[in-house]
Amino acid sequence: MKLIKELTFNTSYMKAIETKNAPAPIGPYSQAIESNGTLYVSGQVAIDPSTGDFIEGTVEDEATLVMSNLRAILETAGMTFGNVVKATIFLTDMNNFSKVNTIYGACFSAPFPARETVQVSRLPKDAQVEISVVAVRA
Repeated sequence: MKLIKELTFNTSYMKAIETKNAPAPIGPYSQAIESNGTLYVSGQVAIDPSTGDFIEGTVEDEATLVMSNLRAILETAGMTFGNVVKATIFLTDMNNFSKVNTIYGACFSAPFPARETVQVSRLPKDAQVEISVVAVRA
């Protein structure tokens, strides 16, 4: 019992960010959490926030909607893509890297955020791409 008390997480410095302009979480997580000026945005897949439905389309269609959803969350927190310091891109097929990279890259300017892109076997909703970001309040 004592160990559990020692590991209890203090949420007093966590602020949940929520907007109807991005998809509602499909599990027990927040769209984003801000803590001490840093915004941690949960991974986004191509879910249309107006319908809650996953879009069926090309990887470019998915990446475009993912970036739009990320933008909506950042804006709700009073930030832009210019505040992003780190991004993670998950792809189910690394052959789509250049297509997603073009859409992703159009949202940023130098200095670009740090980033990794990894291929995974499967994503929620059988998406082809998922992207998460970390942003810092300037």
